[in-house]
Amino acid sequence: MPTNILILCTHNSARSALAEAMLNHWAGRLGKDVRAFSAGSAPSGRIHPHALDVLRQAGVDVSGLSSKSWDVFSGADAPQMRVVITVCDSAAAEQCPYWPGGPVKVHWGYPDPSNAPEDERPRAFELTRQAIGYRMLQLAQLPLDAMSDAELRQALLEIERS
Repeated sequence: MPTNILILCTHNSARSALAEAMLNHWAGRLGKDVRAFSAGSAPSGRIHPHALDVLRQAGVDVSGLSSKSWDVFSGADAPQMRVVITVCDSAAAEQCPYWPGGPVKVHWGYPDPSNAPEDERPRAFELTRQAIGYRMLQLAQLPLDAMSDAELRQALLEIERS
């Protein structure tokens, strides 16, 4: 059974989508049974074009990415999440739905690359993809099946500090 990880951001158009794609990319490359999902509290309905561009340029599959509400993952028929990660401060401050199974929750904040000046935006997206990708690689390398929730939370906090 895969380890399901949900990454949240308010609009689910940039940072959370980058994280979903990067974690699924690294899990696939490492042969890990990990499945990343992303969602937002107020989804924009589209993935930012610069996010798609930097992922494609890095050789990451974007075919399954879509901007969706976190409500999709709070129902009884939703995949049970082991970890929920917020990647923007506004989503971290919001009252999240109840997640069945009591997943480990952490916040890994990143500045919104969409807010960069237009001429700097492609670089901001690439730097954000790299930063998120590094943490997702560290997450994918963890022995998730062998870790208790307390050990996993501690490891996620250590990744945040690195």
